[in-house]
Amino acid sequence: MDKKTCCVTGHRDIPAERIAYVEQELRREVRAAIEDGYTRFISGFAEGTDLMFAAIVAEEMEHHPELFLEAAIPYAGRIKTKNQQFHELLRACNGVKIVCKEYEHSCFMQRNRYMAGESQRVIAVYDGRDRGGTLFTMRYAHTLGKEVRMIRV
Repeated sequence: MDKKTCCVTGHRDIPAERIAYVEQELRREVRAAIEDGYTRFISGFAEGTDLMFAAIVAEEMEHHPELFLEAAIPYAGRIKTKNQQFHELLRACNGVKIVCKEYEHSCFMQRNRYMAGESQRVIAVYDGRDRGGTLFTMRYAHTLGKEVRMIRV
C-alpha cells in the first residue's frame, strides 16, 4: 500500500503575535496526521509556515522513525539560500523533489500542484487573503478531492 501523504501550504509572513499559535496548531495537525496513519510529509520549504512544518515533522521523526520528510523545492537555485534553518532542515529530509530546473514564473505554482497532487491531506495556514499561493493551493486541493484542514491566522 502507498504511504499516506500530508503536505502544508501557508503564508510566509505570519504576524509575530500569531507565530506561537500557528506552531501549536501545526504541531497538533502533524500529530493528528501521524495518528491517522500518515507517514510521508511534504514541505515546500518556503520561509514561515513551510519551514515551521518541516521543523515539527523533523522533531516527530525522532519518536517515529517510520516518518518520511520530503522537501519540494520550486527550482534548483533555491537551494543556494543563505537561510541556515533551510539547510539544517534539508539535511533532516529523506527526499528532495526539485520541481523546475531553473527559475520560471510558474515554478511556485507547479510546486504547489505537485504537493497537493501527491497528498491525501493538505494542512493550510490561511489568513483570509483573496489571492496568493495558499488560496490557490487550497482551491486546487479541493478540486482534486483532497482533505484540507485549515488553521486560521
